[in-house]
Amino acid sequence: MRIGEIAALAGVTPRTVRHYHHLGLFPEPERLPNGYRDYRLRHAVGLARIRRLTELGLGLAEVRDVLADDAGRELAEVLQELDDDLARQAAAIAGRRARIGGLIEQARAGLLPAEGPVSPELAGLLGALAPSDSPMAAKDRSHLALLDTMVAPEQRDRLFAALRPLAEDSEFSVRVQELYERLDDLADADPDDARVGPLGDELAACMPDELLELMVEGAQTDGAQKDVAQSADSAFGEAFLDDFAPAQAAAVRRMLAALTVRAEVRR
Repeated sequence: MRIGEIAALAGVTPRTVRHYHHLGLFPEPERLPNGYRDYRLRHAVGLARIRRLTELGLGLAEVRDVLADDAGRELAEVLQELDDDLARQAAAIAGRRARIGGLIEQARAGLLPAEGPVSPELAGLLGALAPSDSPMAAKDRSHLALLDTMVAPEQRDRLFAALRPLAEDSEFSVRVQELYERLDDLADADPDDARVGPLGDELAACMPDELLELMVEGAQTDGAQKDVAQSADSAFGEAFLDDFAPAQAAAVRRMLAALTVRAEVRR
């Protein structure tokens, strides 16, 4: 048989056969006087086996090991490893499908946040927040979505658990909305605007002790004894402040300075 004939017989392409030859996976047959390869039935049997093994998901290196083991022990081990790997993939897929299913249900109920997909904990928190047209409120939500991804699950859960009662407190929500609007008013202001200092102090006063404690812990996660204000000098802190207009960033810096003093007093 010619290469095209044996390839068709085994259900592969001539290019695949040549590739197997190149890798040494499928020995080349003897050649005829005219230079053509002379494939026999035993070659077709071997090529068909390679196809069956690859269809199971074995890599070519694993196929080589199986073919070299006449007792079949290698095949049994490889198949067990393959089955274990498929089981892990199936579990991961089931978990993703469950997560996606939950998001679909949220979307159908009109509860999927614009920042989604997010963790169920953040989704619940965002759903509890009062609606707002404030650009600063939208920015705050996007920052929460970032923290949802970058913070360790345990810290994230503590953060959102501390924020949830505040989001459900109508009086607190009204106060926060007022602060958002005052920050919005600083969008085109200079950093030395007279409104910056008082607003920064009020932002600090609005921060609950539970959240302040988490901020202090977060400032020391790199092993250094930094205070809350110094955390703004990190790469992330600088990027965070750069996301605000100059006067807004100045108010946030004032807030961090006031929180540092408060944290020192609490020690």
